[in-house]
Amino acid sequence: MSAFSSLLRTDVLVIGGGPAGLAAAIALRQRGVDVTVVEARPASIDKACGEGLMPEALTALERLGILLDARDGVPFRGIHFEDVKTRVEAVFPSRPGLGVRRLRLHERLRARAEEVGAHLLWETRCQLAGPQSALVNGEEIRFRVLVGADGQASQVRAWAGLDACRVDRVRYGFRRHYQIEPWTDRVEVHWAERGQLYITPVAEDCVCVAFVGREPMREDEPWQPHFPWVEERIGNAAECSVPRGALSATRVLREVERGSSVALLGDAAGSVDAVTGEGLAGCFQQAEALAAAVVSNDLEAYASTHRAISRLPHRMAALLLLMDRYPALQQRALQALAARPHLFEELLAVHVGERGLPRFALERGPQLCLGLLMASSY
Repeated sequence: MSAFSSLLRTDVLVIGGGPAGLAAAIALRQRGVDVTVVEARPASIDKACGEGLMPEALTALERLGILLDARDGVPFRGIHFEDVKTRVEAVFPSRPGLGVRRLRLHERLRARAEEVGAHLLWETRCQLAGPQSALVNGEEIRFRVLVGADGQASQVRAWAGLDACRVDRVRYGFRRHYQIEPWTDRVEVHWAERGQLYITPVAEDCVCVAFVGREPMREDEPWQPHFPWVEERIGNAAECSVPRGALSATRVLREVERGSSVALLGDAAGSVDAVTGEGLAGCFQQAEALAAAVVSNDLEAYASTHRAISRLPHRMAALLLLMDRYPALQQRALQALAARPHLFEELLAVHVGERGLPRFALERGPQLCLGLLMASSY
């Protein structure tokens, strides 16, 4: 007998067993909903990312019953911006973030999903057969709601006719790990014309280095020529993982649900550029909103909440990507913030949702504009 032959029917069928799909399964089970997750890959899933969980991501995980601590990764107290001449940093207003290897995060999510009673089917093929049925390794399973959590190239999204985008931009990146003791308790974002280099402490003897830029890059493309000041810090430290590439997409869909039976989640439902570090926080918050909508049989409410969750990250990404696109603006912005570090602290509070962006713009916008005018490009 197969692992799923006794299922035959499930309230919710989730396609995709990454963080989004597992978070949805956990949130649904917390509300008593029967849920099955189908994933074609093995149970341990890695993905190229910066591996830094922002404070609001940790808070959302705690609501899902997952408490991460120093055994899972390395706390970081804030964010550090730096280019060849200027640096500025700030601490989070309430709680630290946590640098966590992606495989470790997936392991914790998978264990929690199993603990709450979700059905997890790994290395399993799924073919959608009708509005509320699918073939799982050739056997039919019926469901009430279908959730597409199958990533940026979502087949569920295409099947449901939800591919239409209002915004669709892509950048390119690679992630590496270096065996070296972290030298900072911040996530560092280094800026150059080629792109950004993100450095996150993830273990007592390991840092994650992610290189992201607008132009396509090769797996073996060195980041060192663009960031010589970082090369000096890492020195001859050995790489301790295989380089892994990924797209950093800005994608806003016109719709994330269809009727009362299909919803999209995580990257399948659109994505925000990695420059914000907010992708996973939004994913976990979406999972909670989706579970509430399924229970109330109101996927339109999920679509509304999804828009609200995505609004601030997309606005902050737009500001940061202007700096990526125009190096002279980036140089002036870092100078202005370095001269007025309280503005960077308040911007970080906006970024993590502890201060409103309109209020910041009204009260601090004139100071920031003056700083930009007084600064100079290199």
